Amino acid sequence: MLALRSATADRAGLSLTAGATLGRLQREGPARLTELATAEGISQPSMTSLVARLCAQGLVRRDQDPSDGRAVVLSLTDAGAELLAERRTTRTSRLVPALTGLSPDDLRSITQAMPALTRLTGALRPSSTILEGTR
Repeated sequence: MLALRSATADRAGLSLTAGATLGRLQREGPARLTELATAEGISQPSMTSLVARLCAQGLVRRDQDPSDGRAVVLSLTDAGAELLAERRTTRTSRLVPALTGLSPDDLRSITQAMPALTRLTGALRPSSTILEGTR
């Protein structure tokens, strides 16, 4: 799965961790910096630097946490969502030619494996309910 991700990734100007952070904000909604650092498995200072760059690029927005005025939540901007959509389009354009070269049996096997792989990916991600407890 990692080799497939690496082979189809569009990393122009965006690290794998930055892309994953933007994707998490899109999937799960606004989050605190500490939640993102924990979820991505990096230190808080590293996430602070990453978020500063993403904010400077206009991909992430900082807002006051409505449940705690002292805290900040981070949200994906429209520009961030557009960048993710472009990256998915690029990934798809790299993946489709390889898929068309596979046999029908291979395509069927991949299709049948997708639900289990999706569940596996979900099981490996830190639970958003655990992260909720940190708010």
